[in-house]
Amino acid sequence: MADEAQTARPSAETRRQQILDAACDQVRRSGFHGASMAEIAKAAGLSVGQIYRYFENKEAIIAAIVAQDLAEMREKFAELESRPGDLLDSISEHMPEAVDKCYDMGRAALVLEVLAEAARNSKVAAIVRAADCQERALSRAMLERNRKPDWSEAEFEARAEMIAVIFDGLIMRAVNNPGADRQALAGMMRKTLECLLS
Repeated sequence: MADEAQTARPSAETRRQQILDAACDQVRRSGFHGASMAEIAKAAGLSVGQIYRYFENKEAIIAAIVAQDLAEMREKFAELESRPGDLLDSISEHMPEAVDKCYDMGRAALVLEVLAEAARNSKVAAIVRAADCQERALSRAMLERNRKPDWSEAEFEARAEMIAVIFDGLIMRAVNNPGADRQALAGMMRKTLECLLS
């Protein structure tokens, strides 16, 4: 009987994910400041005390959300790097999926809330900037495959930064113009990346 109770009890990882999912929903709905720990706890079906067992504060929850996004990006980059042949072909194959992800309104709302909070909260800014630094390192390692000998270090960095600008910008465009033709955008993204990688 005790064994059955133990197997039915969610693991620490399951609990953490339950809290993160609830936090994401609350931040999307009410913003970072509006999403209180009490509301996150209620949405997760837990007590506030249980939330604090897993996360010290809201900044720690944000750090975990950002880390989760970064882990997903690492997987995607590893997948792209593992494919033989031209990097642009590998990226192009995933372009429709990447555009759809940027135009996911729930994701866009969460990303923009976190960025808005980073603009006024130094702890969240440090979390976001550290993640961006890791993302740039991953991107740079992948783009080395297409690096041209005549590119200076500054030009290489600028090309990589412009790719990030394009994808980050798509998230804002998802809010401003959600009805954009995603298929046409994916095609134009390919042409733009072709220019940046050649």
